[in-house]
Amino acid sequence: MVMAKAPVPGRVKTRLVPPYTYEQAAALAEAALADTLQAALASAADEVVVALDGEPGDWLPPGCRVFPQRGDRFDHRLASAWADAGGAGVQIGMDAPQVRAADLDAALAALVDHDAALGLADDGGWWAIGLRVPDDRVFVGVPMSRPDTGARQLAQLRRLGLTVADLPTLRDVDEAADALAVAAIVPGSRFALAVAACHE
Repeated sequence: MVMAKAPVPGRVKTRLVPPYTYEQAAALAEAALADTLQAALASAADEVVVALDGEPGDWLPPGCRVFPQRGDRFDHRLASAWADAGGAGVQIGMDAPQVRAADLDAALAALVDHDAALGLADDGGWWAIGLRVPDDRVFVGVPMSRPDTGARQLAQLRRLGLTVADLPTLRDVDEAADALAVAAIVPGSRFALAVAACHE
């Protein structure tokens, strides 16, 4: 499952502005989303679902099931998305376009021996979470978009008595320095090409 926001200028990746314009930030978001969905579709997952804030566009590849995000707070949106998706799986966002199918396969495989899996991000958040059984209690009440979100999410999983597999730590794209660093990791990707275009 990919939690995504439609790449509309002024509504997505606004922390990249400045130095980028709103249009450039949206272009980077669209490229990141395209790379993320490509990795998801190439993984061993039985299905790829997109919990979307906004309207689908031609950036959406075939083969994805799409449903709208529900809820005001992000913790509620996460809980609702898992309920709508149904069943075991791995959820990612659109902030780590360096993710590859092999990373997602490893996260799925971790659920064979664990109740949950969590991949922390360099900024203190998390980039991936896997669950054998969706449970609102995993998310509701966990503060999001904070430097301690990842640590609090891990504590919540353990508080619920779940065994948790550690996934690799990745860098989220939140600010311009992140965009440049991640683009360097995946040269030739849509995201790297979009970053390069912003600097021409």
